[in-house]
Amino acid sequence: MNYLISLAIGLFVGVIYGALDLRSPAPPAIALVGLMGMLFGEQLWPMGRQLVGGWLS
Repeated sequence: MNYLISLAIGLFVGVIYGALDLRSPAPPAIALVGLMGMLFGEQLWPMGRQLVGGWLS
């Protein structure tokens, strides 16, 4: 359900940008790479803690 809400809001904002003849603040590829980096970073923190915890025990 969260994905559908996110998609709907994204489409709505895209329609507004198109109606106002504005360009996206970031090229889509750059924005997606940034989001991917955020997701990987979010996953690395718990993995790093677990790895360090294994070394210390």
